[in-house]
Amino acid sequence: MELKDTISLMTSEDYKNRFKAEYIQNVVRYKKLKSMLDKWDNGKLDFSPTCPRSAYNIQVKAMTDYIAVLEARAVMEGIELPEL
Repeated sequence: MELKDTISLMTSEDYKNRFKAEYIQNVVRYKKLKSMLDKWDNGKLDFSPTCPRSAYNIQVKAMTDYIAVLEARAVMEGIELPEL
């Protein structure tokens, strides 16, 4: 799934659909960043990052925490999230 695939959910009048879009977008962004970091770790990154690795580590941790909060809220609010 890509970010563009969430447009209809993002613009829905149903908050549960907007919630799903938010979740999907965060997971997609997390996976892309994690993939970049894995390439970096394996010496296969095709560019030189301008930020230190520690900044990316903080960002990945924040994203992981945010995704966990969204998943917990989904359970409490009865929102079925897609498998990503």
